[in-house]
Amino acid sequence: MARETIQLNVEGMSCQHCVKAVKGSVGALPGVDSVEVSLERKLVTVGYDPAKVGMPAMKSAIEDAGYSVK
Repeated sequence: MARETIQLNVEGMSCQHCVKAVKGSVGALPGVDSVEVSLERKLVTVGYDPAKVGMPAMKSAIEDAGYSVK
């Protein structure tokens, strides 16, 4: 597995519920093996296998949870 890491700027997160929602939605995608969220920096760091998942799916998962990706 060729693992990659991407950082996404996510707007709208303000509490631990937001962190849980984003982690859950992105973490459920096939090929995603780690999700770290920084409320202070509005940053989501995702470790993933690019052969199984890409940026469009991650962005959709975050937007479906009610947040926006910049």
